Amino acid sequence: MIIHWLSSIDSTNSEALRRLAQLPSGSVLAAYDQTAGRGQRGNSWFTEPGKNLTFSIVLKNLPLKASEGIRLNYLASVALVDFLDAKGVKAHIKWPNDIYVSGKKISGMLIENTLGPDGRVAASVIGIGLNVNQKEFPQLALATSLTLCTGREYALEASLEEFLAVFEGLLPQLSAGELMGRYASRLFRSGVSARYHDLLTDEEYEGVIEGVEDDGRLRIRDLGGRTRLYRFKEVSYLL
Repeated sequence: MIIHWLSSIDSTNSEALRRLAQLPSGSVLAAYDQTAGRGQRGNSWFTEPGKNLTFSIVLKNLPLKASEGIRLNYLASVALVDFLDAKGVKAHIKWPNDIYVSGKKISGMLIENTLGPDGRVAASVIGIGLNVNQKEFPQLALATSLTLCTGREYALEASLEEFLAVFEGLLPQLSAGELMGRYASRLFRSGVSARYHDLLTDEEYEGVIEGVEDDGRLRIRDLGGRTRLYRFKEVSYLL
């Protein structure tokens, strides 16, 4: 993968999409300062300049149908927890793709796909924000970073190269079922009874996360034995 470091940009995902026609597959845009980072469904990603990793990976001509695009989410999420494992940090995936350590968010992502005329994923921009050396999060009560978890500081350039090595190592599994199983095994609160808010019915209840469906929906079994399936923004965790 070829990394292009930018001193400052509004959003690495926005820049990658602007330059998508010119960027070959495997290009990575990384910014020391991201001024208007974007998260899922219009959420923002705030980061202290020069302290964290904010980057976007461009992949093209993927062997995926539109309905299989969820596998990119599995790929990036598993790569992040594997990378953190190598640093001695045990992380979990708060569905669908926030990465949590001890109940605090350390990473988030935004994946934007472009479909070709054949209905397959022609290009994907995988934007990731990973808290590395930041120590204070005034806008986020439940946030953490690598340095807060380990007491060490990290070189951003080397850390990105290490993550991309993990990511590339998982790419051959993109079309296999193994990634979904690994993703499900690291889900935050998996197998643990906890409270949730069903945003479709405005109901609070207690249940157990059992895994994900083939289409990426979260599967929760409530204490009454009912299986509930959710898409993004249809359920919230009560922390």
